[in-house]
Amino acid sequence: MKLGFSKAEEDFRAECAEWLTAQMAGEFADIKGITTLTAKSERRKEWEQQLAAHKWSCIGWPEEWGGRNASLAQQVIFAEEYARAGVPGRVNHIGVELAGPTILTFGTDEQKHRFLPDIAAGKTIFCQGFSEPGAGSDLASVRTKGRLENGSWVVNGQKIWTSLAHISDWIFVVTRTEEGSKGPKGLSFLMMPIDQPGIDIRGIKQINGDAEFNETFFTDATCPEGSMIGAPGEGWKIAMGLLAFERGVSTLGQQMAFRQELDEIIAAAKANGSANDPLIRQRIAKAEIGLRLMRYGALRMLSNTDHSKVDGAALTYKIQWATWRRSLGELAMDVLGQGGEVNDKDKYEWDLLPNLFLFSRSDTIYGGTNQIQRNMIAERALGMPREPRGDVG
Repeated sequence: MKLGFSKAEEDFRAECAEWLTAQMAGEFADIKGITTLTAKSERRKEWEQQLAAHKWSCIGWPEEWGGRNASLAQQVIFAEEYARAGVPGRVNHIGVELAGPTILTFGTDEQKHRFLPDIAAGKTIFCQGFSEPGAGSDLASVRTKGRLENGSWVVNGQKIWTSLAHISDWIFVVTRTEEGSKGPKGLSFLMMPIDQPGIDIRGIKQINGDAEFNETFFTDATCPEGSMIGAPGEGWKIAMGLLAFERGVSTLGQQMAFRQELDEIIAAAKANGSANDPLIRQRIAKAEIGLRLMRYGALRMLSNTDHSKVDGAALTYKIQWATWRRSLGELAMDVLGQGGEVNDKDKYEWDLLPNLFLFSRSDTIYGGTNQIQRNMIAERALGMPREPRGDVG
């Protein structure tokens, strides 16, 4: 496994860093350091288009679709430098990192020409419609239904925890299109425009003052017949392929953000004297070791070239980072002490470390709870007997 970079790759790193640093010190200095996904959304849409104009939007995509055909090492380098430069999280990360690769892998030529150019250009923002009330971690239990009628798919149901749906243009939806089907059978994968009378989006206010997530209601919402990725009934296969992309190169950029959070904790511990506590020092050391192990594990995971499948290493990554970051949030509050529990701002907004604690509580829930992750590892990676699921076949 390669853990270092060549001179050419380090030259590429310098190019990335120079451009990103210049942008954050110049035209887009007003968005530098933003830690929430909802702040200054319109400016961040402009940032998406700025990335695209300089071919930094989707560097791992083929050149014919607006990418740079970048190697794995180059994608890792860009993700790391992106986080290091203080650039805020991308409002179209779902389009660039999930929808786009899924269309490239499973979509028809017509679908590629229809969707990919606008995603690459930063003109079309995507969100994800998987979770439902009662079918959060268990995707196979979705109840949203779709039927084909007069050349269009008509969808009825509800999705929840749809990140950034309120600023998105399209949503990909896993829906049940085979009447009477159960479990993963009979599911299909649809691309649906959000700006239509049949889709209603309602924000969910979070404890940290943000409103990144939404409830999304479908009442005879429609999309053209050709908006289905794959064939009817292949929704489970497409969704599993998409989740493999979710564990892709972006995880290395995610880890750079973790690095910054841990560095903030270390700085706070030195500033208030808690670094003199041997138990705090021990926990900081444990966090450092965990972060480095995650990096090595992610590099090994990314060496798998078949991104249409989820391998055993990929299945362990979510529970690993989520558990580690939840512990990091607890460490942050223990380092801050009572000072981390008060806020002198006008609005209910928190600084980086208290916000880390609040948000990290959800890390072990969304994207599949830790309990569900353990089941997936047991059943899909280790081949152990499947857990009984009632009437889900």
